[in-house]
Amino acid sequence: MDTIDHRIISQLREHARMPYADIGTQVGLSASAVKRRVDRLVEEGTIRSFTLDVDPAVDGLGVEAFVELHCRGTVAPQELKHILAKVPEVVQAGTVSGDADAVVHLRASDIHTLEEALEKVRLAPNVEFTKSSIVLSQLINRR
Repeated sequence: MDTIDHRIISQLREHARMPYADIGTQVGLSASAVKRRVDRLVEEGTIRSFTLDVDPAVDGLGVEAFVELHCRGTVAPQELKHILAKVPEVVQAGTVSGDADAVVHLRASDIHTLEEALEKVRLAPNVEFTKSSIVLSQLINRR
């Protein structure tokens, strides 16, 4: 990847549907040259997808929480993935360094549904305890 590729990606991050001609104007290339570069970046796996980011509240998922997951003993990441994949309210999860074994991001329609999802996570084999934080307001989202 060169500087122009980075600038193209920056433009697409701002607006994934930006016309190639507009991107070309910003980076000093023709629309067809931008398209060829974007196609190459997709083929190489640098650009993995073009997505639609919709406010979760539109889908009735206005309650969100971050949960630290603490396990008994050593639990393989694949095992955690298997456990968490069964809970539809889990929108993102990752293993982490520090005291917790993983951090889980949940979205639910209401507190009751969130509580039920948390209970499913808590009752999973090898889970010793969880520490939850409910999001009150989102300050920055750079996805």
